[in-house]
Formats: sequence, structure tokens, C-alpha cells
Amino acid sequence: MRKLIAPLIAVPLAFGTLPAFGQNVKSADDIIKSLAPTGDLTKSNTRGIRVAPSGAETAPTAAAPAPAPAAPRPVAATAAQPRVAAPQAAPTQQPAGPSINLTVNFLTGSSDLTPDAMKQLDELGRALASDALVNSRFRVEGHTDTVGSRDHNRALSKKRAEAVVTYITSKFAVTADRLQAAGMGSEQLLVSTPDQTAEPRNRRVQVINLGT
Repeated sequence: MRKLIAPLIAVPLAFGTLPAFGQNVKSADDIIKSLAPTGDLTKSNTRGIRVAPSGAETAPTAAAPAPAPAAPRPVAATAAQPRVAAPQAAPTQQPAGPSINLTVNFLTGSSDLTPDAMKQLDELGRALASDALVNSRFRVEGHTDTVGSRDHNRALSKKRAEAVVTYITSKFAVTADRLQAAGMGSEQLLVSTPDQTAEPRNRRVQVINLGT
């Protein structure tokens, strides 16, 4: 009887690890909340703008000091203004829109989607096709782990991003001109690891709202 008990105990333990994979799947509602445009859309047609509000706040702060009475102070203020504006101009050139990291697992060294990846992309497709995001464009970034060379990983990550775009556009009402595939390789690791380390969490996809 003891020999029969061991296998019966082992089976539930094995199956008990399965639900953990589903826990990483983010729902369409969660994705919409993360990628929803920010700001007052009734006053502007630009979506995902965070720089405009910050620029509106920095203008009063630059004008708040009263350099008008003293002659030397306006000179110092004008010299300081380019220095303050320069760092704030840099984020404007970068994708400043809302973004989300999704666990989209691929087979090691491949751009083939796993069944778990398809579950996550189904949620992403529903979110991108929703009324809340239908007018936005998105950058789909593919990321790899550190296994392989950098050039190989960069090319592989681009194929993975393209695989995501193909899956979404073929299954959902999302046109290809709304999605921009990009390969980031292993240069932006979600989990820091040494070279030649297989880390599934680094084989991911990041989606960034680029606006309208």
C-alpha cells in the first residue's frame, strides 16, 4: 500500500505548479488601463502626452523668479534657462506614452510563440481593438535573454516583435499601420543576468503607446 501512496501524492504536486503560468497573463482590462492615453482628450488630439503638462508647469516656475528689478539677474536667468530646458527636451524625443511589459514566452532561440504566449497576445489583441485604444498607435518591442551574441539577439528580438504583430493583426481588428515592430535584443534586460543565461522573464514584449 505504501508504494501506491507515493505516486498519488506526486501527481497533485505536479499539477499544482500549472496555474502559476496563467497568473502571469494580464487581462485586456489591465492592458487598457496601462496603455490608456493620459491627459484631457477633449482639449487635444494628441494621446499619451506627458511632456505637455510638465512643460506647462515649468513655464510658471521659470517665470516665478522676478528678475525684472535687477539688471544682473535677468542675464543669469536667461543663461540658466537653456540648461533647464535642455534636460526636459530629451524625454520629448523618446516614447513618453503609457507602456506595459508583457510576459510573452518564446522557445529558446526561436520566434515561435508558445501556447502561454498566445493566451497573453489574445488579451493584448482585445485591448488594442477596444474603443479605448482604437485611435492609438503602438511600438511593439521584442526582448531576449543573454543566450547568444548581441547581433543574433537583436535580429531574433525583431523577429519576435514581428511575430507578435502578425499574430495580432491576423486575429483581431488591428491594422498593421498601428503597430511598429522593434528588436531590442538583450540590451534592456528585465532581470539582470550574466551572459549566456537562459532567463524566460527576459524573453518578453514591451508595448508603448505612441499616440495617434
